[in-house]
Order: sequence, then structure tokens, then C-alpha cells
Amino acid sequence: MQALRLYAGPQARRHIEEHGLRPQDVRVVPGAAGGPKGLVLGPLDRFIFGDWLAGSSQRVHLVGASIGAWRMATACLDEPVTAFQRLEDDYIRQHFDWQPGQKRPSAQHVSEQFGQSLQDFYGGRVLQVLQHPRYRLHIVTSRGRHVLGREGRVRTPLGYTGALLSNALSRRTLGAWLERVVFSSPGEALPVDLSDLRHRQVRLTAENFRPALLASCSIPFALKAVHDIPCAPPGAYWDGGITDYHLHWNYPSINRGAAQGTGLAHGLVLYPHFQKAVVPGWLDTALTHRPRAPPCRAHVGVRAPAPAWGRRPRSPGFPPSAGAGPGR
Repeated sequence: MQALRLYAGPQARRHIEEHGLRPQDVRVVPGAAGGPKGLVLGPLDRFIFGDWLAGSSQRVHLVGASIGAWRMATACLDEPVTAFQRLEDDYIRQHFDWQPGQKRPSAQHVSEQFGQSLQDFYGGRVLQVLQHPRYRLHIVTSRGRHVLGREGRVRTPLGYTGALLSNALSRRTLGAWLERVVFSSPGEALPVDLSDLRHRQVRLTAENFRPALLASCSIPFALKAVHDIPCAPPGAYWDGGITDYHLHWNYPSINRGAAQGTGLAHGLVLYPHFQKAVVPGWLDTALTHRPRAPPCRAHVGVRAPAPAWGRRPRSPGFPPSAGAGPGR
């Protein structure tokens, strides 16, 4: 059985049928949120970034939310194959203690421990990420607005209840509660139209790299929000998957922009994903009427496991603890 399927938009399909799927044609690689589901992409990540894409020379934008941001930042390290293996091992072996009588570890404890894990993982190697000669990293976070501008025992549940109800009516109204903030490494700006939702783009630096990545993985209520990230607007920052669960973006704008001198000509979006469906935001997971594929995916190729492969019995050796931890 073939383990992978390629779901391509019409223009991407015509290009691939004529030329094949070539590394030199890839301009954007998204990394979705999804917690432990992202671990299934480990072997594919190691192949793409350790071998296949390494054989080309063009600039590539790596965009990630939550565990996708962790994966894309790992791809920028000098030895990505070894780094991806460590990412998987570190995620699976996460362990959080909690006090007797508690049903789960405190959000403060999880944030502190996961923040230290990120420090240990990238310590001394942040400049490798920011100064990669070809890759430009973009970390997606969700910044609270108004009542969600600061975390609190009352205001946070109240704010997310409002966001949930507003989002059920219209995804665009989510911007009244949460703002998409993308931290981008120096160099060429992300060539994608983000006007579907209230947003900002902030320069990613050595000073704000770790808090931005921690914020992108900070699931509300399970972890603490990250407040006042350096060089970014003040406020509380949460998991990037809240606004952009699977990065349901207008990717073909990279080709339209090329005609105006602002985009990338003939670029393909290669999307390693753990499923065929692409869900816009975390609050949309129960809204089956929302689109489950990119709205303008002419130049997008989603590389996902075949449904039959996903239904195979799980290996007995797969750690049961893999479902816990940040990076939803």
C-alpha cells in the first residue's frame, strides 16, 4: 500500500504532471497545529529538509503554528535530520508532575517546563534559525484583544466564550477577540495575503524567538499565555492554532503578487499534513460547514497519509503519553 497521497490544486496538478514534483519549484512549506498528530510527519520532515529540499537553491518560506512552528524552526537548524529526531523524542518523553488532589498539572508548571525544554533544544542555536541562508521562518501566534488582552481567571474564560460564539457566526468576527501576529525572520516578507483576518507581522529576533515559539504552542488553559513579547505589541499571546489551526490561507497570492513584483513567480506550496482536510481555526473544528480545504488552492499540494494507512493498528511500542503536552 502507498502510504502517502498528494492532493493538488488544478494549477499545481498541471505543473506536477508536466514537470514532476521538483524541489526547486517549492516556495512555501506550511506546518499545521495539531499536537501529537504532527509526529506522524517526522520521517517526511527528515526526508524533505534533510535531503530533498536541500538539493535546491531558492528561498523558501516556512510557516508554522503550534507544533508546526516547532517543526519549521527545527528545519532551519544546521543538522535538521538529527534535530527532527530529537524533537520527536523530546515531545514523546514530556512528563509533567502535579500535586495530590489535582486532576492535571497546573498551567504555570507546564509553561515553565516547556519553556525550559525550548531553551534546552535551541540554546546556542537561535542564530542558525534566524540566519539560515535560504529558509525564512514565520511563527504564527494569537494575540488577545480587549478582554483577552490580559490573562485572568474570569476574563480568559469570558473572552474565549465570546470568541467561540462570534466565530460560530462568522470567522471574520474572531478578529474582535484575537489577532493573528506572525513573527517573521529578517529578509523577504511572507508573500501571502493575510487580509482574511485581523493581523500583524513582527520581526523575529534572537530576543523574541523563544517567547514567540512558546506562545505559538501555548494552548489556552493548559498553558499560561505569554505576555508582552519583545518588539511586539503588548498583550497576551496564545497558541497560533486558535486563529490558524491548519493555516487555511490564500496561498495563490504568491503568484498574483509576482506580476506586481511583490511575490514569487511560479511558486508551489508543498504542505506536509497529517490529513487531507484543512481546518481554518481551532474554534472551527466542530463547525462542519466551514471549508476544509484552502479556499484558493490552485498552487497548493497537500502531502498527507493515505486514509487506509491511518487506519492501521497502532504499533504496540508507541508511547501512550504522546497525546499529552503543548503544541496542540
